[in-house]
Amino acid sequence: MDREWNDSQPIYRQLRDRVVAMILDDVLKEGDPLPSVRNVAAEYRVNPLTVLKGYQQLVDEELVEKRRGLGMFVRSGARNLLLRGERQKFLTEEWPRVHATIQRLGLTAEELLDGASHRASPDVAPSKTDESNSADSNPADSNPPDSNSKEER
Repeated sequence: MDREWNDSQPIYRQLRDRVVAMILDDVLKEGDPLPSVRNVAAEYRVNPLTVLKGYQQLVDEELVEKRRGLGMFVRSGARNLLLRGERQKFLTEEWPRVHATIQRLGLTAEELLDGASHRASPDVAPSKTDESNSADSNPADSNPPDSNSKEER
């Protein structure tokens, strides 16, 4: 987990969100124990009650279960439950802004997919179109004939 906190949200909520991200990223799998409240509090220099409050939210959302004397564990089905909720949240909160930006810029689906594939694999060689555009845009890169060479007249 990241050790930096931001001021836009309470720390307990940020802790909860970090555990959620770990579940979604499969760092924490179903049945895995959460780090102990005391360890997290000591490592991140926060009050144990703050950690407990963040963990309690996860229990209330039925993502984590308490096992008396053993700790807290990721519940079976937690990742699927989170995926459903996060997808719905994206579609209702973030997608309208993203869609409006796409419309405003006049981007096509092909351009979006091309942009995503180039970003995902930076080792991809430039396309012929990219190479011809870059050559056209910077004439200094092309090799002009040597001015001292004798040309037929």
